[in-house]
Amino acid sequence: MSREELLRRCVAPLLGWYGEKRRPLPWRLAPTPYRVWVAEIMLQQTRIEAAIPYYERFMAELPDLASLAAAPEERLLKLWEGLGYYSRARNLKKAAEQVVREHGGELPAEAEALRRLPGIGDYTAGAVSSIAFGRPEPAVDGNVLRVVMRLTACADDVLEQKTRRRVREELRQVYPSGAEAGRLTEALMELGETVCVPNGEARCGECPLRELCLARARGEVERYPTRSAKKERRREERTVLLLRCGERWALRRRSEAGLLSGLWELPNLEGKLTAEETAAVLGTQGMRIAEIRPCGEAKHVFTHVEWHMTGYYAVCMQESGEYIWETAETVRREYAIPTAFKAYVKQLK
Repeated sequence: MSREELLRRCVAPLLGWYGEKRRPLPWRLAPTPYRVWVAEIMLQQTRIEAAIPYYERFMAELPDLASLAAAPEERLLKLWEGLGYYSRARNLKKAAEQVVREHGGELPAEAEALRRLPGIGDYTAGAVSSIAFGRPEPAVDGNVLRVVMRLTACADDVLEQKTRRRVREELRQVYPSGAEAGRLTEALMELGETVCVPNGEARCGECPLRELCLARARGEVERYPTRSAKKERRREERTVLLLRCGERWALRRRSEAGLLSGLWELPNLEGKLTAEETAAVLGTQGMRIAEIRPCGEAKHVFTHVEWHMTGYYAVCMQESGEYIWETAETVRREYAIPTAFKAYVKQLK
């Protein structure tokens, strides 16, 4: 049987299974283009269970594309606080503004047009086009790749773009149109998230494609998918400062380039400094320190780098113009502080 015929024979059992097993996720209850788009952006790099409360708060405050386009960036980032990868939120707003300018405030239906919007790649374009508009466009993410690689017993490297392109084209050949296009997209995702899982043993006994799966027939399910070795993450030492003057705490905005670009953060320094070294650095900024003491260590893992942090609490005799100064309540209510600093933000009182 050819790969195309194998994939074609999967469509009917997948759609039947999805009709019975689909989870009632909030974006599925009213799959408007806007709701589908926001959900798909949130679900990049974020587990479904973690994304749901953020999605519901986001929709309550920014229920449509026009309100997103008009939202102040600081408020948008505060709604996003804790989800990480803040460029996703900024691109949402940029894309909304572009849709208002160029498409009359309505997301385009075609994947090609969607890909021209900031933050929308092949996967998101396929998801929005098929789920919200019924176009025969596959959305190929890690879950879908895992299902297809196991189904076809294919050992191609799933981290290579040419593998994703080929799988996308093969699926496009068997995709239906209309409502079934969206259901097939969601069925493939759902199968990879709940049955043909990435971690732990695949639940082949629950799979609607078990009689068609070549990897299962050969007893090689765990062999697939094949990935090339990942590069090790770089380790960085940082010294984080909880600077207090009266009832106010110091914050600063990161530069517009690089990691966590443009976000507010607690002041921090490169390297693992002692209390004496930290006080000396603050002295070069013209700050007089009445007290300094350790406030714990923490680690945060980004995609390509790990921060290993050492924290110090310091009482300052005067506010420095190097930073802005706000009460703990204002910091928590109005500023989007990256999750990397979560262990230290908790100590602001």
